[in-house]
Amino acid sequence: MTFLFPLVLILWGSVQAQRPPVPDQINFVRQGVRRYIFDDTHTIPLAALNPKEIIGMSAMYPITHYLKSHAQTEVHQHQLIVRSDTETQTAIWFGGFNPFATYTIDLASCEGTGAIGFEFSDAAKAERYVVTVAYQQGHITDVYQKLMRDDEVIINESIAINTETEATLQGKLILQMLGSGLTLYRQHNGLPLPIGQADFTHIDLRKKQYLHTFQSSLHVHIKSGAVRINNVSSALGSGMGLADIRAITYEDGMPLLDQGRLWYTMTIRGRALPHQVQGVFSMDPTVFDLRFEGVILFDRQDGILRNEVASHLFYDRRDSVWRGITTGFSAYANKQEQKQLLAVASAKDPRFGFSVMQAAPFGIVGDIEDPHILYDATAKKWRILTCENNDGYKAIMLESDTWNKDYRRIAGPVAHNSTGTSIQRIGGKRYCFSGSQERKIFIYSYPDLQEAGTLKMDLPPWDETSGARVWPNVVELPDGYPFRYVALMMDRFNYPELEGPNWTYGALYLYHGYDE
Repeated sequence: MTFLFPLVLILWGSVQAQRPPVPDQINFVRQGVRRYIFDDTHTIPLAALNPKEIIGMSAMYPITHYLKSHAQTEVHQHQLIVRSDTETQTAIWFGGFNPFATYTIDLASCEGTGAIGFEFSDAAKAERYVVTVAYQQGHITDVYQKLMRDDEVIINESIAINTETEATLQGKLILQMLGSGLTLYRQHNGLPLPIGQADFTHIDLRKKQYLHTFQSSLHVHIKSGAVRINNVSSALGSGMGLADIRAITYEDGMPLLDQGRLWYTMTIRGRALPHQVQGVFSMDPTVFDLRFEGVILFDRQDGILRNEVASHLFYDRRDSVWRGITTGFSAYANKQEQKQLLAVASAKDPRFGFSVMQAAPFGIVGDIEDPHILYDATAKKWRILTCENNDGYKAIMLESDTWNKDYRRIAGPVAHNSTGTSIQRIGGKRYCFSGSQERKIFIYSYPDLQEAGTLKMDLPPWDETSGARVWPNVVELPDGYPFRYVALMMDRFNYPELEGPNWTYGALYLYHGYDE
């Protein structure tokens, strides 16, 4: 009998070690937080005008003069200088055009009176869209957009915001193009501050024809004086906030762990919907080394490249094709369209650079978003966990025999407000996760959506002043990692000084999790 008690302890310890983990018993400890604001490390270059690289200006960067008097242009001490004593209008070509790119002028100084900005046009200059900042004696006086077709002025109007005080025109001008709108920022010794914003009503730059035919130029309108420019560039960028974080998976829902990195889709923030872009990022889960990998647009075969977001992508190993579900937020740019979920597919790996996935409706129309899809081999069914607006967004489970048609509801809506719905395996068993406005991340059983607790975090990504409808994004790692779980979440602090409605959150919060 004296040896029985130690044996019982050993057997009990073995049972405890084999007990499958339960999600509400995992402890998530915050490891770091970052907010990427037009971050130089998060850019994928498209084109640039670097004065120190110029040999043969006339061939490298052709110049168009619009008035009888021509400005003088020269490169001096690694700066491009444009000057004139009389009124001139000059366009200096520097690259192609992408309606979802970020365009930047690094301005050393401006003297006298005039305007500087960007011109987007076809090679013949038959159609021109121009965004400029007007200045006088080094101070901003207004921000304009101008659209011309065959020398006819279609619009010429101020798009300035935050004009109550004169700002110095120095540092960077950052133009974030968002397909159906734009925001213009100035940055000098601090955060980029918005000075202009517009929604496109007379031109739809999402049309493929503009991606194919438009080009980008530095536009300088001098009445008298000179401007000195350090650099002009265009790039795909990660904006001023990131949200809607979802791990890219295989068809069965297992996270895609490729090259030792987890892969994510995230919404690159612009302003209110539909001014957002679908980004792709990667991260080594043992550290906080987030990389911006690419941008995805979606083609519904109607001549428009759409900036849908809140996507879930998966690699279907059975057919060797990339697939997924996205939310049709681009419908907000056209009152004739309906918001709906879209099935997307691509033979090309869409994670890198600039990608376009084919997209098609599949019958899920309405105020539905945040979809997560997987194939359940046991049930031999495709299932989508998503949020539907039932007096607030609530999680529901849909099911079909086919990945892109004939879905029916099998569970939900749940009782709690839901956002960022996702399905993940914990200890070999699937669970459903959802953020909420209740300052809790709810856990539900799969697939029947019965409540199974809430997530434990030492420092959640919210406080008493912010919203709490975050995306949980919990991932279980395979053996060999120093911790078993990782979660990458965002907060809901909007970017300052933008006008009107906006969803411009947020910062990214990294958590590592361990079992009790």
